[in-house]
Amino acid sequence: MDAETQMLTMFIFAFSVTIPIFAIVLLGLVLKRIDAISDEFIRVASNLVFNVGLPVMLFVSSVKTDFSQLVNVQHIVVMVTMTLLIYFLSSAIAFWQVKERRERGVYVQGAFRGNLVIVGLAFCANAYGESGLAIAALPTAISVIVYNVLSVYVLNVTLIQHSNNILNTLIGIIKNPLIIGIVAGLMVNLSGLPVPNLMLDTGSYLSSMTLPLALLCIGGTLNLMSLRESFNTAMASTAWKLIASPIIVCLIAVPLGIRNQELAVLFLLAASPTAVASFIMVKAMGGNSGLAANIVLLTTIGSVVTVTGGLLILKFSGLI
Repeated sequence: MDAETQMLTMFIFAFSVTIPIFAIVLLGLVLKRIDAISDEFIRVASNLVFNVGLPVMLFVSSVKTDFSQLVNVQHIVVMVTMTLLIYFLSSAIAFWQVKERRERGVYVQGAFRGNLVIVGLAFCANAYGESGLAIAALPTAISVIVYNVLSVYVLNVTLIQHSNNILNTLIGIIKNPLIIGIVAGLMVNLSGLPVPNLMLDTGSYLSSMTLPLALLCIGGTLNLMSLRESFNTAMASTAWKLIASPIIVCLIAVPLGIRNQELAVLFLLAASPTAVASFIMVKAMGGNSGLAANIVLLTTIGSVVTVTGGLLILKFSGLI
C-alpha cells in the first residue's frame, strides 16, 4: 500500500469513528434549538447518566475484564505514566492559563481523560482487529480507573469550596457514583462469584443508552456564544489531549523498546478524544458544562486529523 492510499484509508477510518459521535451532538444542538428538548431535560438526563448509566457501564466493564491476564505490564505503565504526567503538567499550567478557578478542573480533566472505551477501542479494532483489542484491553481498563479517580479529585478540589480539606476530598471520591461502580465491579470480578447473564444483559442495555443520551446533552448545552467565550481554554485543553498525550506516550514507549503494532495501539489510545463522561461529571457537579462540551466537541473533530497524521509519522519513521 503506497503512502497516499494509506493516508486516505486512515483518514476515512478515523472519520467513520468520530463523525457518528459528532452527528449525535449536532442532533442535540438542533433539538434544543427547535425546543424538542429543554434545559430541564438536559439536567435530568445528565443526572441519570451520571448516577445510573455510567456507573452501570463501568460496573459491567469491570466485571467482564480479565485482570488475571497481565500480558504486558509495560503497556499499562506507559499509559498510566502518560496520564499522570499530563494531569500534573496541565494542572500546573492551569494556574496561570485559566483565570477562573472553577474552570481549571474542567480544563485539566479535558486534557487527560480520553474516550478509550468507545473511540479508543474502535480505533484499535479498525486498525488491527482482535489483536489490537487484545493489546488495548488492559491498558484501557486500568486507565479508566485512573481517569475516574483523578477526575473526581480535580473536580472536587476546583468546584467545591471546602474540598481542599483532604478528608472532604476523600469522602467526595468515595461517594462518587462512578467510583462506586468501578469498585463494585472489581470486587465482584476478584471474588470469582458468578454473575447471572440476566444481570449483565440488563446492565448492557442500560450502558447502551449512556453514550447517545450524553451526546444529546452535550449538543443541547452547546451554543456559539459559549464556544467563543471559552474557545482559547478549550483549544489549550484540546492540544494537551490530541498532541501532547500521544507524543508523551511515544517518548515513554520507544525507549522501552515498544514498536510496531504495540506502539501503534498505545498511540491510538493516547490520541483518543476527550471522554463524553467528562461533560457529564462537570454538569452533575455544577461546573462549566459549556466549556466541557466544547472540549469534547473540539477533540472529537480534531482527532480525525491528529490520529491520521500521527500514524503516518510513526509509519514513515519506521516505528510501526
